[in-house]
Amino acid sequence: MRLLFLTCLLAVFPVVFMKSPIFGPQEVSSVEGDSATITCYYPATSVNRHTRKYWCRQGANGRCTTLLSSEGYISKDYEGRANLTNFPENNTFVVNIGHLTRNDSGRYKCGLGISSRGLNFDVSLEVSRGPGVENDVEVYVADLGRPVTITCPFKHGNSEKRKSVCKKTGQNCVLIVDSNGYVNPNFGNRGHIVIQGTSQLAFSFIIKPVHLSDAGIYTCQAGDDSSGDKHTFDLQVLKPEPELLYGDLRGSVTFDCSLGSDMKNVAKFLCRMSNGKNCDVVINTLGKKAKAFEGRILLSPEDKGLFKVHITSLRKEDAGHYLCGAHSDGQPHEDGPFQAWQLFVNEETTMPHTPSVVKGVVGGSVAVLCPYNPKEVDSLKYWCRWKNTPNGSCQQLVESEGLVNEQYEGRLALYEEPGNGTYTVILNQLTTKDAGFYWCLTNKDVRWRSTVELKVVEGEPSLKVPENVTAFVGESFKLPCHFPCKYYPHEKYWCKWSNKGCKTLPTQDDGPSQAFVNCDQNSQIISLTLNPVAKEDEGWYWCGVKDGHRYGETMAVYVAVENRVKGSQDVSQANAAPGEQAVESSVRKVGNKVIQDPGFSVEDRAAKDTGASAGESGASADTGSSAGQGGSSKVLVSTLVPLGLVLALGAVVVGVLRARHRKNVDRISVRSYRTDISMSDFENSREFGANDNMGASQVTHETSLGGKDEFSATTENTVETEEPKKPKRSSKEEADMAYTAFLLQTNNMAAEVQGGPREA
Repeated sequence: MRLLFLTCLLAVFPVVFMKSPIFGPQEVSSVEGDSATITCYYPATSVNRHTRKYWCRQGANGRCTTLLSSEGYISKDYEGRANLTNFPENNTFVVNIGHLTRNDSGRYKCGLGISSRGLNFDVSLEVSRGPGVENDVEVYVADLGRPVTITCPFKHGNSEKRKSVCKKTGQNCVLIVDSNGYVNPNFGNRGHIVIQGTSQLAFSFIIKPVHLSDAGIYTCQAGDDSSGDKHTFDLQVLKPEPELLYGDLRGSVTFDCSLGSDMKNVAKFLCRMSNGKNCDVVINTLGKKAKAFEGRILLSPEDKGLFKVHITSLRKEDAGHYLCGAHSDGQPHEDGPFQAWQLFVNEETTMPHTPSVVKGVVGGSVAVLCPYNPKEVDSLKYWCRWKNTPNGSCQQLVESEGLVNEQYEGRLALYEEPGNGTYTVILNQLTTKDAGFYWCLTNKDVRWRSTVELKVVEGEPSLKVPENVTAFVGESFKLPCHFPCKYYPHEKYWCKWSNKGCKTLPTQDDGPSQAFVNCDQNSQIISLTLNPVAKEDEGWYWCGVKDGHRYGETMAVYVAVENRVKGSQDVSQANAAPGEQAVESSVRKVGNKVIQDPGFSVEDRAAKDTGASAGESGASADTGSSAGQGGSSKVLVSTLVPLGLVLALGAVVVGVLRARHRKNVDRISVRSYRTDISMSDFENSREFGANDNMGASQVTHETSLGGKDEFSATTENTVETEEPKKPKRSSKEEADMAYTAFLLQTNNMAAEVQGGPREA
């Protein structure tokens, strides 16, 4: 039954050939005495809006005789009952014909131009016999898919007898339903008899809903013998006249479906007729979506059985016939209400061509160009992310008045381009989770909605900036951005991000960049300087490129602003080349910020070491003082005599050594390129040691990996093949060592004289 029902519907809706940009209903049905309305669409151009519109009737010889025109012409056959009205703001004109007769059935054209050879569209008009009695046969007219009630009268003598309804098929009359409970399988649960009571000399035959195949001649009867009452009626089923939808290629359309308040809690669907047999579900409220419409369709349920279906980024293959309806399983059935639509997609569109797919790399960015109606410059622009929920949904991410979803702060900005009918959305710091479908839309003309698919692919960003950095209040801070050669002719910029966009800041060109080893002198460093840094400078900064009004790649970096602790070191990586990182134990990351660890700084460690030394020396000084007061007189006498002898001996030794030093002081080791230096030089060398080169690698190489510019640091490991030779000591060094040994010996001799050992 379902297949038969859909086959009948497809017979009603013939294949649509839409070569002409003029579009209207292919078939129009009505009955005698009623009226018909035909709406014809045309492309939205200035010429089309002002050119002549006409309605003509086709003859057997192919000639089309004009009956109505927008210039005011009306043929004699249409005088007083027809008119043609142009609606240039909607790009349509409407033909109204009243008081229809059977003679009005035929083939017509609606078109533009001075003759029927211009742009036109074929329309078939069928006028059926209207309700009434003709040749003792009562005529009933029913709409396809709607209920119909037929009244069957009878005499009082047959009130208690069997009631039945049959349908004539050739010479036979096939039983449809009777009062004993029989129902023909072709009518299933759709046909039944209602008897009001014996006082009512009539019973009702109800068909709900009416199918196209129900049309025909019926006989209702009360009683089975020759005295039975018979009543013949003709049931005519009007072909559904689909509502017309006119969309532009790459544009958007909306199906407004109204099925009645009793369908409020029933599953809704939109299906598209195809293959001559089926109506394939495009979307329903139970979560089913056709693959061809993924990412560009939404279903919005409303009150009282109303719902809307939005389709964006129209394709030419979307044109055709659609049904929207309701059923418990979300599928089209013959017993459910439905509404018919005919969608035309105009390929001669003025809609700008924008990419349907954009690609970006992890950590990089994409710039999406969104179209809008140029006449609606003041409209609100939005960008939302489509989600694969049962009905489809679109989460708003940014709007032109400054609203940005908090999850996208620092990553997303919308730039309006007044006058050219487009706006740009930039999304950076891409991750694989950002892949999906996004919608461009405004709060006005819904026909300009569009969809773009974002794909995140493998690769590396072309721009190179430092990672999250820290600047200090009151100091000068420079933020570099490295641009490869391919962006040499483009405009470069730094900007500070906020909810209202990214405000461009003054920059300076620092010359060629060393971040790209496979690039020439056209690679550049563009720097942003904050001088002096203020607390309000904290936030997200973008560097990027643009070509006129067209935005390109961007990179984002977060700058944290701190108050410098006295003596702390600047751990900012802002001036490091891309790929290098300053290594400092007092640095740690919190969230998106790099901050100084308050536990220890270089100065704190130095102060701690100094304090400890001072404490030890103070303690030893106090101890020595208390010990010396007890025996100072004895020590003085017992020490002076032997000390004088020792000093005399020392003077002789020193004299001999100095004589040898003067003899060899000019000696230079040419082979080793050394000069004679004192031990004090080695002792002072720690003042100029590794503390001045903290974080520097031993060997730094610029490399190119996989054909892409990249900056990396490596450490070279070497293996010693020979033992290093011991350096020769100079006479100066030997003299110093001898003098040191002399002092130690003198101290030991003094300790022995005092009667006991003592620490040196």
